[in-house]
Amino acid sequence: MTIAGGLAKHLGRWGYEADYARDFKNVVEQFIRFDPQLVILDIMLPFFNGFHWCQEIRKLSRAPIIFLTSASDNMNIVMAMNMGGDDFIEKPFDLNVVTAKVQAVLRRAYAFQGAVEVIECRGMVLKLSDATVNVKGQEKELTKNEFRILRLLMEKAGHIVSRDEIIKNLWESDEFVDDNTLTVNVTRLRKKLDALGAADRIKTKKGIGYIIE
Repeated sequence: MTIAGGLAKHLGRWGYEADYARDFKNVVEQFIRFDPQLVILDIMLPFFNGFHWCQEIRKLSRAPIIFLTSASDNMNIVMAMNMGGDDFIEKPFDLNVVTAKVQAVLRRAYAFQGAVEVIECRGMVLKLSDATVNVKGQEKELTKNEFRILRLLMEKAGHIVSRDEIIKNLWESDEFVDDNTLTVNVTRLRKKLDALGAADRIKTKKGIGYIIE
């Protein structure tokens, strides 16, 4: 698997919709087609380097750009920032560092737009303003507890969320929720997702908790 493919897969586990360029002669066309909110861009690329593509993307978009490269001398760092880059990660890199950088850059770039209104994960769109979940144009209203459970699982997609953590999250709503009540709420949530054709989204990890993979 390529570095780009591995990064896309890793970010997907965190709930991000990620894709990567396959045609290095037409990066801008792929950028326009995918319309990303953030770009991770290497400096050393076939045909044209990352500085070139950064300039081309900047003609079209203010989406934040993170440079990811082994060419990490001071000159390249300065060039990356001057060309419109927002951050810089040196190879070899830790995937957790990349994730943290992505989250931080997205917060900085879009904080002025106010709170996030929707969460998207595995084809599900959770609308925070009215506690509805939408799958391929079909929509269901959620109860307060169903909404809080699904939001927590979507925000931590790719990671097991323990039953205790979910109960604590619901407890903080000033409403007592015991273990059996959690099971009932998850069952009802799954039935609603089933009606939307998304019954397989929430998986049980026996004796631990739940996960959206």
